Amino acid sequence: MYDIITIGSATRDVYLESSALKVVEDKKFETGKGICVSEGSKVEVENLFFTTGGDAVNNAVTFAQQGFNTGIICKVGEDFGGEMIEQRLNDVGVSAEFIVADQIHKTAYSTVIHSPSGERSIFVYRGATSYLTDKDINLDFLRKTKWIYLTHLGQESAKLFEPILKEAKKHGVKIAFNPGSTQLEMGHKLVPFLKHVDILFLNQEEASYLTGVDFKKEDKLFEKLDDWVFGIAVMTKGPEGVIVSDGKTRWEAGIVKEPKFVDRTGAGDAFGSGFTCAIMRGLSVEDAIQLGTTNSASVLGEWGANMGVLTRQDSIDKFGKVSIIKTRLV
Repeated sequence: MYDIITIGSATRDVYLESSALKVVEDKKFETGKGICVSEGSKVEVENLFFTTGGDAVNNAVTFAQQGFNTGIICKVGEDFGGEMIEQRLNDVGVSAEFIVADQIHKTAYSTVIHSPSGERSIFVYRGATSYLTDKDINLDFLRKTKWIYLTHLGQESAKLFEPILKEAKKHGVKIAFNPGSTQLEMGHKLVPFLKHVDILFLNQEEASYLTGVDFKKEDKLFEKLDDWVFGIAVMTKGPEGVIVSDGKTRWEAGIVKEPKFVDRTGAGDAFGSGFTCAIMRGLSVEDAIQLGTTNSASVLGEWGANMGVLTRQDSIDKFGKVSIIKTRLV
């Protein structure tokens, strides 16, 4: 019996750092800024790092490092990238029982480009991770686990979302859910499924998009989330911390100061999986916020989306205590 099985993407990642990159302000870019190089030029790269990533992999690494019996459902190509993902998971003790090898599509691949400002842009090839189907997995896997951690399922893989959620509740499996763009685009069609979720993770932009409420209007936003989610709703706010609500109590927390900042990739996964670890152990929401925050800060200090995650032996306040304000709602 698994303690938890993570479900979602698995990628091979490469990180590039170059002082030749320039940040250009222009309204043509969605964020108002672009990372640019001269067309036709050869760009020198000072630093190059190969790692693994993808939501399912990142979360699985945390659960395994925290001592849980962990499985993963993902799809990789029959290539070097797939081998490296399986090796990373094997190294931390994640079971490969449900990893599917795709004979047609290559392993998903991300190229992460860091600018001198510290921001990064990511080129994403979705590859095999988008083609996980009911032909690849039997929903009987839900008889073998206590929890699932469900993340983005896109393209062909999106067809598994509803069956997995419904079957999980049928078997009494607890669900942590961090929806991706495909699930968020379901809009109000997603709402009925949220009552099945034990822990829902959203960032500010996602919470605003799903509820239709400006994320600055936090009380109104959480009125909807509290109505939709019978479990715990979590909204992460990047460097401004997090808000958590179970409909009866609301917790607002800041962040801890990590000893160094290297790369923000994977910080959200590290918070969500760390938070869930504490809840799985029966700890308080305050402890869950502390563990999630510390795990996220630890990942921020390393290259790679699942490097630096805390082990079971690490203190959950190794970077100091996070400040938490607790408010009773009813």
